[in-house]
Amino acid sequence: MTDDTLHRMDELANSLADAGFRGEISRDTALRAALSTDNSVYRITPDLIVAPFDAEDVVILMAVAERPEFMGVPVTARGGGTGTNGQSLNSGVVLDMRRHMHRLLDVDPEGRWADVEPGIVLDDLNEQLRPHGLFFAPETSTSNRCAVGGMVSTDASGKGSRVYGKTSDNLLGLEIARGRGLVSSLETAPDWALPMLEAAESAARSGRDAFIASTPDLNRRFTGYDLDRSCPVSGPFEWWRLFPGSEGTLGPITRIRVRLLPIPRQKRLIVAGFDSFRKALASALPLAEDDPTAIEVMDERVQALASDAGILDRLPEGLRVQAGEPMAYTFIEFHGEDEVDLEARMSQCRQRLQELPGLRATHLATDPEEIRNLWSIRSAGVGLLGRVDGRARPVAFVEDCVVPPEGLPGFLDGFLEILARRDLDFGIYGHVDVGCLHIRPALNIDTKEDRRALTEISDEVFDLVSSYGGIFWGEHGKGVRGAYLEEWIGPEAYRALQGVKTAFDPSGRFNPGKLISTDTPVMGIGSTPFRTFNSGEGDPLERAFRCNGNAQCHSYAASTHMCPSFKATADPRQSPKGRADALRAWHEDRRSGTRNVDEADVLAALDTCLGCKACTSTCPVNVDIPTMRAAFLADYHARHRRPLADHVTLLGERFSPLLVRLAPVIDPLWPMVKGAAQWALGLRDLPGRIARPLPRRSRVSVTELSRRTLPPRTVLVWQDWFSALFDSDTPTDILRGLTALGYRPLFVEMLPSGKAAADLGDRASFGRAADRLLEALRAGAAHGVPMVGVDPAFVMALRQDYPKSGRRVPEVLLVQEFLAQEVEAGVQWPAGSDGGSLRVFTHCTETTGAPHARENWVRVLGALGMTVETPAVGCCGMAGMFGHKARHQPVSRRLFEMSWSGTLDGAETAAATGFSCRSQMERLSKTVPRHPLGLIADRLEATGRTKQN
Repeated sequence: MTDDTLHRMDELANSLADAGFRGEISRDTALRAALSTDNSVYRITPDLIVAPFDAEDVVILMAVAERPEFMGVPVTARGGGTGTNGQSLNSGVVLDMRRHMHRLLDVDPEGRWADVEPGIVLDDLNEQLRPHGLFFAPETSTSNRCAVGGMVSTDASGKGSRVYGKTSDNLLGLEIARGRGLVSSLETAPDWALPMLEAAESAARSGRDAFIASTPDLNRRFTGYDLDRSCPVSGPFEWWRLFPGSEGTLGPITRIRVRLLPIPRQKRLIVAGFDSFRKALASALPLAEDDPTAIEVMDERVQALASDAGILDRLPEGLRVQAGEPMAYTFIEFHGEDEVDLEARMSQCRQRLQELPGLRATHLATDPEEIRNLWSIRSAGVGLLGRVDGRARPVAFVEDCVVPPEGLPGFLDGFLEILARRDLDFGIYGHVDVGCLHIRPALNIDTKEDRRALTEISDEVFDLVSSYGGIFWGEHGKGVRGAYLEEWIGPEAYRALQGVKTAFDPSGRFNPGKLISTDTPVMGIGSTPFRTFNSGEGDPLERAFRCNGNAQCHSYAASTHMCPSFKATADPRQSPKGRADALRAWHEDRRSGTRNVDEADVLAALDTCLGCKACTSTCPVNVDIPTMRAAFLADYHARHRRPLADHVTLLGERFSPLLVRLAPVIDPLWPMVKGAAQWALGLRDLPGRIARPLPRRSRVSVTELSRRTLPPRTVLVWQDWFSALFDSDTPTDILRGLTALGYRPLFVEMLPSGKAAADLGDRASFGRAADRLLEALRAGAAHGVPMVGVDPAFVMALRQDYPKSGRRVPEVLLVQEFLAQEVEAGVQWPAGSDGGSLRVFTHCTETTGAPHARENWVRVLGALGMTVETPAVGCCGMAGMFGHKARHQPVSRRLFEMSWSGTLDGAETAAATGFSCRSQMERLSKTVPRHPLGLIADRLEATGRTKQN
């Protein structure tokens, strides 16, 4: 940013504050980095981020921006940032509409409409509409993070569009903002807006016929400055019809009236596996005769990626890939109100499938939850394409072409021939019922050759789709690909589009360079700034460069785990994507000597990461923020002094074996020490007491372990330092529970794992601790007995962090993993009395790192005759030391309120596997939680059914 731009942005920010703007105004470099990318290959850093609180704030912004001194400043609205072609990327001011403007303003169930702010997320909207039996279509694969305003701006489409249409087919009106006020299509326009609307109408009508002549009549119709619908043959000019698909180039939208549809009473889904993608693709036309709501396909490449990621484990056994055989899938969904009619169509479809060549297996799903899970497999394909190894990765730039469905085979052949000439890999999925295939060629955008190939392929595919009478932009909007619009629409219609642009945006400042060229030329496919794709072999920040902007981490669903800090703050900086963007910019600064991102801003963005590692296992490309944070901190603290709290934590971990041995001496002094520590270190609610040691017969030192013979049914139990020092109850519960089940638990002398040192970037301390513990673990493994960890975070550290450091760890299981294996092996336990409902909460780190963690507890407790619930909850907000830090209290408490507090209501008995979770429950609720094994022991002992060793 030049000094002149910096000064201008300061003046604009100050003017906004003086004018009464209530939302956030920020030049934070980490935030600007987070909003410099989307799900495309491009990167444009904004100069100022403005997050309006409501429509009035947008009017204030527009009024200030319309002052003469700011007239040349670009203004671009941004929703969920899921665009695949740089739709919301620009310099100047970016309006983050997601941050605050995400309200459902009004609902009329009888009239079947709702008014919403542009930042509301599609899934959130539909969840609020569910009690009314209504929903807003269409169904996008990014529905848990895409904003309705962004859907309008790109005229998004998705699953079921053959029946439901595109976003523009489900709108009833809009409201836009200008400096003099708001203009709503649902009310009489104010006098000051009439010249603008009259100029737009004149331009639109002048090019209407040419526009219609150039636009193919397809289900996925072309939109963006829609001169057809805005100028009906009979009836008044509908100016708001120009806005769907306009991608912010006509100005910010502040209110949207959406048309609602009844939630289908009946849903069915057939998943069919074919031995090749060609045969799966060929199934679409005959299957369409049975009038399904959607037909979608997934090719062998995406299937293989899903299989490697373990996602295909959700499929029924018959549809899973055997021995590496390729399989392509067709998903056929039916909706209906009449069950008899629906079943007739289903029966016909299943019969038709049996007659199609290449069919391997089919599965019919009728349960709504199973249907959602199966569709999530197809949706996951979008992100999985970024997971491939190597420096070239599938890129979204020609992926949503639409041709008449009958022309798909020929179009596909032509497309693949273009790729074959360049020997490029690719992945394919898509909506074959409407002639839309998502084909992503694999390119390394860091090279000049592949950047040139991106432009050449775009040119050739544009010509190919035009030859088939199709549309180059069928689903994901245009963005930078708007460079082809003038050639596609023709000169007469394009002049009309320019007239519309000028009417609404006379100074050419709304998302300049996109779609329409007036005074500002449109951005080029190959000349728009690209984001860096790769870092270097062995670079600890390589995963930051591999983040493709898919933004799965921007999910707002409270019961999902990624990403807790983003859920609590709605701040793009506080997400894996935002942090990856900031780390990438910081890394590039370090290599080039530039200063595009302030190191303090990066540190602040990383400080709010809870270290839950949901990103490590849930992100499609495994963007591991905690590990990269450690690498950043190692570099940073080589040049800057560590805070006192870090030193105390590192010393506490290092000397924890001594502290555990001195526990009886420390315990009486702890209340005084605790108070002083909290005051000096900025901490809150540290544990209230020091742990009591277990009976000597239940413990074994590392030295004894190396030379001692262990009796049958021994289970070695390993502890982390924090719970060993502060948690008396859980080791006792585990000891009692395993003993009651007939095992001989033996707690190994605690050695710290070095997890705290690893998290804080102290590599040397981590290495020393890890090597000592690894030696002890190998001594234990030499006995050939099961080994389990007390705390899930400790087990996951051994499973995730140690291998990344090159250390191979003997198997250490979660308690429920060990017991589930025993159930599988047919071990007989005594049946526990069913004393009511038991609710078990698993630690977020184990839930994401060990996907069967909750299911294993159900199996284990079921084998004991106990009734159990394992609620789906997000992070509790404690996450080790995070929830103890005073500066993190708002986020910590907000996370607990989001999904834990309500789920605890009505629980007769609650148990939690993680020490941090139990601490948070005890701190913020009336519940006194236990470890599940303690409750097992209570019930078995109460009935006298414990198993004797």
